[in-house]
Amino acid sequence: MRSAAWHARIACGPTTGTGFLVTERHVLTCAHVVARSQADPIQVTFAHDGAEPVGARVVAHGGWDGRTTGTGDMAVLELDHQVLLKPAQFAGVTDAFGHPPRRLVAYGFPKAYDDGTFAEYRATYDQLIAGDWIQVEAWAAHGQPLVRGFSGAALTLADTGKVVGMVTEAARDPGVRNGRMLPVQVLARYWPPLAELVPTPGFTREEKTRLRELLTDMSGWMERGGLECHPERLYRTSVGRNGPDPTHRIRSLWDAVCCLLFEVPDPSALVRFTERLADFVADVSVRAALRSWSRQSYGPPDRPAPVRPSETDRPWSPILVEISPSGSGEGQFMVEVSVYDGQYRRMVGSRTLPAERVRGYALERIDDAYRLLDQDARELIAFVLPRRWLNTGVAQWPRSDDDASPLGAIAPVVVLDLERRRSGVLQRHLVRNWRRLDTRTAARMQRVGCEPAGQDPQEEVKLTLELRGDADMVGFGVPPRGAGAARLFRATLNAAVPVLVWPRSGCHGRNPHEGCRGAVFLDHLAEHLADLPPKELPAHVHLLREKAYASPETEPHWAHDLALLWEDPRCLPDPVGYRHTPVADPSRL
Repeated sequence: MRSAAWHARIACGPTTGTGFLVTERHVLTCAHVVARSQADPIQVTFAHDGAEPVGARVVAHGGWDGRTTGTGDMAVLELDHQVLLKPAQFAGVTDAFGHPPRRLVAYGFPKAYDDGTFAEYRATYDQLIAGDWIQVEAWAAHGQPLVRGFSGAALTLADTGKVVGMVTEAARDPGVRNGRMLPVQVLARYWPPLAELVPTPGFTREEKTRLRELLTDMSGWMERGGLECHPERLYRTSVGRNGPDPTHRIRSLWDAVCCLLFEVPDPSALVRFTERLADFVADVSVRAALRSWSRQSYGPPDRPAPVRPSETDRPWSPILVEISPSGSGEGQFMVEVSVYDGQYRRMVGSRTLPAERVRGYALERIDDAYRLLDQDARELIAFVLPRRWLNTGVAQWPRSDDDASPLGAIAPVVVLDLERRRSGVLQRHLVRNWRRLDTRTAARMQRVGCEPAGQDPQEEVKLTLELRGDADMVGFGVPPRGAGAARLFRATLNAAVPVLVWPRSGCHGRNPHEGCRGAVFLDHLAEHLADLPPKELPAHVHLLREKAYASPETEPHWAHDLALLWEDPRCLPDPVGYRHTPVADPSRL
């Protein structure tokens, strides 16, 4: 015989209704049952308990506005003290439905039934009406109908006794034997702690508790407009273009989480949501906590710890920073930062920003990305830049507002050409060239001096064809400024040369060039880098930069502004484009 002492009779002034115990101190009922709680005390009596009534107060509600047709007719009562009763258990969100239909039982306290009575019903259809309730209809043409006194009763599965929803209203016409039920996912939307009690495949109770606490901490910021995002847009980017539409209007972060927990079958959608949300949080500790939650909740499967190889045998684990024109206006750029370990890729941030905010945002998200790297990861910071930005001194960017150390002294920093990254032909040729380089112990460098060159367009084509054969690395004596130098850079990129090195400043192409800064740079380059394994060039350039930045000499070290374009598609993941999803642009929502 099943015991259900958690059923409760609720009395508030002249109104009598039903409720059910969900924790040792909380009871759910309808808001209209306790509508007079400001004037009349609430008394809760538990079925079969035999104890005296317990006082209670309303501590949360669903926003019911007092109308019969109003939504959110739910209230949470906090008892004056804990009770020694086992609370109700909850079924999953789809368990109320089936073919044949599932029999649902409500235990209520209508007039003349002080000890309670049963009514048997079934869910008509699994669609939410008004984004709030499910229609239920009588199991049979006879028996106890839902009447006054059943409001707030738990609807339970007849075979398990687990709760699938709460009765809120019966049909006004006594000849129509149907009613309304708030299903468990809607109850959890109105009272977040309830989500921890409802089964959700893919997430534990502890994980849901932690996420709720994080969102609670953020609720004040949302009310003050502190987050540059819209919850519904975050939801839609998390489920993707082919994902399900929400069953109700998403007004808050918790609304979005409920949709993802209870309505979206793919658990990774909620992980994507928390990662996207973290991107919009200004507080570093909260941002890190959101990313930590997603990693712990649905991270890569555990893998046996491999025997740690030597430093040079370990593959690179890049932090990829892609900066590209957003297409949403002049001077607007899409910045995407992600982490990749050779098997798994995680997006750290994706924002559309004006040019003046790109550097600060990228540096913040690079710092966040380090939290996601394995402790044994061999970090590489790779900037994918528009061609006109290739000479940007990203390696000289200060690590943060609190640390003026150049980024290139913290880790190996390389740049990649955005246009080449998006070319299928050139990516294929790069892979082929790297396979050839794998058979060599040193990279062969071809020098492109700083003498006036590149003025003849045919020279560009000739250089592309010449380098396409077997060039490993090209060293330039000048930066890609001016029409001639830009043509030669373009020719080298189009030849799918894996490595380009140049000084960001130096010779301006004026005669004579004997011993000029560009020639000296190329001489040093040949001395220090030309005979090294190509795959190790980022590490060696990193050491050179450290030495250059720490040099006590008054004259700049020859490598102080060295730029390295190094691209091995095999260890750099294809960028995941979100540029067509304007998450942060409220005007487009």
